[in-house]
Amino acid sequence: MNWGLLDGPEQLELEQGRKLRLLSAFEVLQARAEARHLVSEEREMALCANACLLAKAVLCGDAPAFRDGEQVLEQLTVEEIQRLAGLWSEFNREVNPGPKIDDEQVDTLKKAWSTREERGCTGACCEAFRPCRRKNGLLK
Repeated sequence: MNWGLLDGPEQLELEQGRKLRLLSAFEVLQARAEARHLVSEEREMALCANACLLAKAVLCGDAPAFRDGEQVLEQLTVEEIQRLAGLWSEFNREVNPGPKIDDEQVDTLKKAWSTREERGCTGACCEAFRPCRRKNGLLK
């Protein structure tokens, strides 16, 4: 059973008879791994990762429209790759919205997490765990 796809459609119609499908978490990880083999410099990673994602996500009929990320890079422009990857991202967020917070709140939480003084799981981040005994045996 694919739990993430229960909230909405699994495919989005594109031009020229193509469709964009949602990917599982494993497929996204596979696309990232494929992208690592295509890059020669770190700054190429985003483009290659998007190309590999599109190779898995774009369908022509019921078959993949592209053999792999390299073929996407050969056949599409940078702008087309960015546009399609953006469409995929929007489609994924609509169907699988995740937490109901905006990007600014996410950035604030990331900053707070990265600048906190204590290590994880000490009870400092959650009122419910504050009375828990620490590893050194002292109560907080």
